[in-house]
Amino acid sequence: MEIGGVIVGLGNPGSQYAATRHNIGFITLEAFLKTMAKDYRVDQISASKFNGITFKLAYKNADWICAFPQTFMNLSGDCVQPLLAWYKVSPEQLYVIHDELDLPAGRIQLKKGGGNAGHNGLKSISTRLGSQDYFRLRLGINRPKDSSMVSNYVLSGFGQDKEEIEHAVSASIIALQDILELGPVKAMNKINMKKKD
Repeated sequence: MEIGGVIVGLGNPGSQYAATRHNIGFITLEAFLKTMAKDYRVDQISASKFNGITFKLAYKNADWICAFPQTFMNLSGDCVQPLLAWYKVSPEQLYVIHDELDLPAGRIQLKKGGGNAGHNGLKSISTRLGSQDYFRLRLGINRPKDSSMVSNYVLSGFGQDKEEIEHAVSASIIALQDILELGPVKAMNKINMKKKD
């Protein structure tokens, strides 16, 4: 089957990072695959190739490659670039799920291209691909009042925002299903029109 696209959840490997804001990409992609596995075939491809844990989701007439980079956040591109090269997928077919400081907790947004806004995972991917022309599913985590606390903040647990962040993960599962079913443009219109309940 043809490759529909590549979906990458960003995060850091290791149990100490599992339930942190910076790992919301991992958390979302894992929840999405569990949901899809109820009705569609999901197979693990590799636990180490491409510097990541990769799965193949067979959705209707296309295979979607889903990856959890195991390189640590700042080197996410070392997983994504070889993955796209192997499957001959262009950046326009890449969807990256990540935490977003510039959105309130609970909000999600799908956008294509743009800057990296200080996100080291996106910076690594853009650098390795030589392009920023890929889709980003942004999950809001709020921004700490003290900018010097950003590193500690993203590597900490959800705290009082836990309910809102869980809402964003649930909304993102639906958003990813919309991307597969409707295509990115229609999905973007639907996702970005929705406000937090």
